[in-house]
Amino acid sequence: MNKRWNILKAEDSEITALQSSLGINSTICKILVQRGIRTFDEARSFFRPLLSQLHDPFLMKDMDKAIARIQEAFRQKEKILVFGDYDVDGTTSVASMFQFLSSIYNDVDFYIPHRYKEGYGVSKAGIDYAFERNITLIISLDCGIKSVDLVAYAKSIGIDFIICDHHLPEKELPNAVAILNPKQVDCPYPFKELCGCGVGFKLMQALTKTFGLSDEAYLQYLDLVATAIAADIVPIVGENRVLAYYGLKKVNENPSTGIAALMKLAAAQKPMLITNLVFIIAPRVNAAGRMDDARKAVQLFIEKDPEKALEFAEMLHSDNTDRKEADANITEEALNIINADIKLISRKTTVVYQEHWHKGVVGIVASRLIDKGFYRPTVVLTKSGEIVAGSARSVAGFNLYEAVHACREHLLGYGGHFAAAGMTMAPENVEAFSSKFEEVVSSMIDDNLLIPEIVIDAEAGLNELTLNFYNIVSQMEPFGPENMRPVFVARNVFDTGYSKLVKEKHIRFDVKQNNSRLTGIGFDMADKLPIIQSGKSFDIVFTAELNEWNGDRTIQMRVIDVRETL
Repeated sequence: MNKRWNILKAEDSEITALQSSLGINSTICKILVQRGIRTFDEARSFFRPLLSQLHDPFLMKDMDKAIARIQEAFRQKEKILVFGDYDVDGTTSVASMFQFLSSIYNDVDFYIPHRYKEGYGVSKAGIDYAFERNITLIISLDCGIKSVDLVAYAKSIGIDFIICDHHLPEKELPNAVAILNPKQVDCPYPFKELCGCGVGFKLMQALTKTFGLSDEAYLQYLDLVATAIAADIVPIVGENRVLAYYGLKKVNENPSTGIAALMKLAAAQKPMLITNLVFIIAPRVNAAGRMDDARKAVQLFIEKDPEKALEFAEMLHSDNTDRKEADANITEEALNIINADIKLISRKTTVVYQEHWHKGVVGIVASRLIDKGFYRPTVVLTKSGEIVAGSARSVAGFNLYEAVHACREHLLGYGGHFAAAGMTMAPENVEAFSSKFEEVVSSMIDDNLLIPEIVIDAEAGLNELTLNFYNIVSQMEPFGPENMRPVFVARNVFDTGYSKLVKEKHIRFDVKQNNSRLTGIGFDMADKLPIIQSGKSFDIVFTAELNEWNGDRTIQMRVIDVRETL
């Protein structure tokens, strides 16, 4: 599949000024300037994050009300329920808050809704669970900001809510005792991009301050916060960068029993990076809710006994194995459906439906179809009881939620955001929805958005790719949204004659540029071999990696794309 190359720019004067103050490679300075770092002090703050950079939690709207209500609950010996969503952000939020409160108060319970029996967010079943147990205060995490009716129902039966959420509020807010959400328009909190676990962390920070506890009372949960940041794909800048930086430090030096059990089971190698949390820890945690019951993810995170934690980790590992099998089988079936129908191949959208597909993986399958060559807004549907339910995923730059909203006449319900959405519909409306979705997207989407874009940070000569260069780039970790791993392009390179195909579909690169030579690997790039072996120069897009072999450390490329030099 051909891709668009988007090479970022920066002001030469700003690059020169930063280079003179830092004394480092100008290509790296260009990347820093692009990321808003223009002075020595900004660079120091970026490369050396400090916990002292965390904001005062009492800057968050309603924090004082939340603290006062929790203090009252303690005085009145009320029962408290910690309630959270079934994904990574929700389960880590609940596990950290439950442990924190339990360390200073002895009447705390937790609740995770069942994905298929109760659905997303605050549930009536969860509120009824609280009522049956004489619970009078619910602290919701990673959910609740849109639960106007359910919070009102809880209030009518004597249960108060403190909502800790990070999703975009609507005009009408729930009648909660306190709403902690920096995205509220009138919230003065300086950093707006916390995940749900991050908002819960700020509440723990405020409680620590209020009760005069040691900072370790809340800092011990940083590895769970970092896991939530990684899984929820929030920007890793500002306060999130500090939390992720120190959370990873804890993962590598002193992980909680649950994280350690998952790492052991996955045979994870240290040092763990954000990508390891995304691809090793997060899928196993998410699999619990996708395939069964996410409550056991919380049980894993709160377990102190390493042997018992390993038992819970094995349950999650098993769920993840089932998830991978379902994901692979459904993806293959979906690809076969598309490839067998010329109309589906030529569309600007993908909508596929089979009654027997597992509801827990349809969102993953939608992403897989986009990655496997059908790069366009995609909806995967399955039967859920008497109705059809599905998940949608978008391509970069296209507002999927608006497109789904425009199809609402065919839907029973829907929700989501710019890049992803979910919906339900009557079985007889699947065809009509599919046609309308194609019509809406075709009228809205720029054809350029149907071609994958590679964002390239800077042009780099192969001679620049030294160990010192790599060491500075690696200190830009943790990488993630708004601080992605730098992508480089090298112009006018030639094959040395030693580039070759590996396992029929990968390429082992061996290239030269002037007097410099570099090797690398490009996965699933067999179709590019003719360009490389043409004898002509080509441009190569890559990230820099460290290769360690027999005690030698060298830089190699992870190749993303190549094309003939224009």
